[in-house]
Amino acid sequence: MTRLSRRNIVAGVLALIVAAGCVRLGIWQLQRLGERRSLNAAVRARMLAAPVAVAELPADTALAHYRRVLVEGVWDFEREIVLAGRTRQGAPGVNILTPVRPAGEGRAVLVSRGWVYSPNGASVDLTRWREGADARVTGYVESFPAAQPGDPRLAVERRAWRRLDAAELARTLPYPIAPYYVVMVADSGGGDVSLPGVAPGDGGAATGAGGDGRGGVPVRAPLPALSEGSHWSYAIQWFSFAAIALGGVATLIWRDGRSQAGHPARRE
Repeated sequence: MTRLSRRNIVAGVLALIVAAGCVRLGIWQLQRLGERRSLNAAVRARMLAAPVAVAELPADTALAHYRRVLVEGVWDFEREIVLAGRTRQGAPGVNILTPVRPAGEGRAVLVSRGWVYSPNGASVDLTRWREGADARVTGYVESFPAAQPGDPRLAVERRAWRRLDAAELARTLPYPIAPYYVVMVADSGGGDVSLPGVAPGDGGAATGAGGDGRGGVPVRAPLPALSEGSHWSYAIQWFSFAAIALGGVATLIWRDGRSQAGHPARRE
């Protein structure tokens, strides 16, 4: 009968601890994958739902996130801004964001109208990108990013911003704005921008402007990609590490057993 050496016992215990930790991490990655799939399903449902008016959005911005929405009112081109340093297919440019003021009472909504070419990635002639006085926008709700220290605006071009900042925008604009902004994905022209995982014609395609952002209308943003991330591959890696740890110690014990069988202890 093969007796386990102290070295093999210690190695076996360590291998079991390592394997248990790896299995736990693999299960955690599978749980994360399940959460991501649930989130994607919720986002997909919001994207495929019929657009609702701004007034019908839930007060909770988290519940309103990614909801398809219809914004109607008047463009306030005099107070539009640009997000600087936005590239598209390697070309420098900016994203144009324009407030829409409702016809009646209510808060204005900042609308991201899309990307346009800018040689320096900061300044652009905004007058050539105006799309008429009246706004009827179909898009999805996006949350403002968390506040960061420092001025969100560029010093050289005061209408150009490094990043969106809800508090600074509220101080800059002379009227109240919604606690979210809307990304415009559809208008009367252009090609199809499909929601990943949904076939065109199933309610998952939105009409977007084509072109290269050098004329006509801004290039509309695509709908967010619904990725499952790397959770599945990470889970496989952790389970593999567990198998390697157990297989390694099993091989060590097997080799020591063969060595003992080939060199039996002498009897007195």
